[in-house]
Amino acid sequence: MGDVFTILSDNWMLLLIGQYPTGPLGGLAITVLLSLLGLLLAFPLSVCIAVARISPFAWLRRSAMALIYVVRGVPLVMFIFWVYFFVPLLIGRTVGGFTTMVVTLVIYQAAYLAEIVRAGLEGLPQGQEEAARAVGLSYMQAMTKVLLPQALYNMVPAMISQFVSTIKETSLGYVISVNELTFAANQINSTLLIKPFQVYFILAAIYFALCFSLTQFARHMEGRIAAKRAGTAKSKAASAHTNAKVLPAA
Repeated sequence: MGDVFTILSDNWMLLLIGQYPTGPLGGLAITVLLSLLGLLLAFPLSVCIAVARISPFAWLRRSAMALIYVVRGVPLVMFIFWVYFFVPLLIGRTVGGFTTMVVTLVIYQAAYLAEIVRAGLEGLPQGQEEAARAVGLSYMQAMTKVLLPQALYNMVPAMISQFVSTIKETSLGYVISVNELTFAANQINSTLLIKPFQVYFILAAIYFALCFSLTQFARHMEGRIAAKRAGTAKSKAASAHTNAKVLPAA
């Protein structure tokens, strides 16, 4: 255990921010940055795919379904290699590992987030869309002004859980030399050579601490949303009961 603390005290800056400021940013900072960029850039795309997934147009539903099944049916590491070799052919110049991982995560996460958004939309109370259409809103207006805001609020815990998954998925960036947390641990291990267990124990502990904290936060948000739903339902029931008392008997 003493070796663990020694390795951590000697290399905590490398694990945290890589070689910055004398070199490129890396370590945990790049892991979190990759995860945030992947989710934030994938989110608008996932909403479009989810809306297409429940669209009244069959060709649009089938196209979205095919895209989701193809992306979710292929391992992430294969997507990393595809993007790594295909994007330079597409744009005519090489791209760095960081850009490759961002593009990969956007495509990959969009498929998973689309299913979360779809589940959020389909989990809304029945009649929401009909009520919106009844007051004169078009399908897209009902979707953007009535359905999506409610669904996205309910999906916050699932979005945080997906962020946790994305953090773990960034570890595959080391195969294309992305300077993230796992790559930093590999650098330390290559320097020490004789203490791989201690190095990767530290790596696992960092991932666990970060992901466990976010998971607990997701549970907290889920509890708050559930409590708010229960409070709203109780308020509506009390209001209906009061109105029933006020109405005169027939």
